[in-house]
Amino acid sequence: MYDICCIGHITSDKIVTTTSVNYMPGGTAFYFSYALSKLNTRYLLVTSLAEAEMHYVDKLRNISVEVRVQPGAHTVYFENIYAENQDERTQNVLQTADTFTMQQLKDVSTNIFHLGPLLANDISLDLIKALALKGTVSLDVQGYLRKVVNYKVQQTDWVQKSAALPYISILKADVAELSALTGLKDVKDGALKLADAGVKEVVITNGSRGSLIYKDGIFYKIPAYQPSIIADATGCGDTYMAGYLYQRSKDAGIQQAGEFAAAMAGLKTEKPGPFKGTEQNVIQFLAKHS
Repeated sequence: MYDICCIGHITSDKIVTTTSVNYMPGGTAFYFSYALSKLNTRYLLVTSLAEAEMHYVDKLRNISVEVRVQPGAHTVYFENIYAENQDERTQNVLQTADTFTMQQLKDVSTNIFHLGPLLANDISLDLIKALALKGTVSLDVQGYLRKVVNYKVQQTDWVQKSAALPYISILKADVAELSALTGLKDVKDGALKLADAGVKEVVITNGSRGSLIYKDGIFYKIPAYQPSIIADATGCGDTYMAGYLYQRSKDAGIQQAGEFAAAMAGLKTEKPGPFKGTEQNVIQFLAKHS
């Protein structure tokens, strides 16, 4: 029995900033897994990628992440281009991968399934419904709001949202994704609309402006915790959710879980690549910036 199981593709990423160009593995599956690798939790990653990129799985297993991998025909290939303000990102998708199936998950027992679709076809509505019968479903909604046109990622609505949202216990979106998903500009109004649709816990991130969490009629305002130098914001949302779900799986309250998650995400931005720290590193960083 696991505490948390993440389902998502590992990607090949090209990261372009104003100061550098880097090539590295990425995607929710990669950043989320790395962030949990040194935390005290029973964790499983279920992923799929092509044989040529299977060394990404080896990299995770080398840091003691348990991985169940389905070899596929292709690996998702993302190009992320950041402006000087790293809250601003342009994305291109140069290659897509296979859809996940219940066959890959039928014997997985976990308290929380965290879904990290990168594109709308990654995880079907039927799979969401099936997983909801097995555990708590957490979703990073970004992939369902992406449409690829001439390799460029454009934001769109999630066609199946009305049918899917009642099965989602925890939903994470940034403010732009929330607006696309609900049609509302006001963050609180958008969160309430998702709650009315059946989501129990709504997590809305807003980069350097902090985050807002809604549950059981209460809004929790979470500040952002930033280092003096920001090197790379890629994977911050995934790192945030790793910290948040880790804390929630340990029965931490919303405010405590949110602040831990925000500190973990902030600490991650100090260096390129995924978060490689410990729980104690996060606690010390949080104490320093509180």
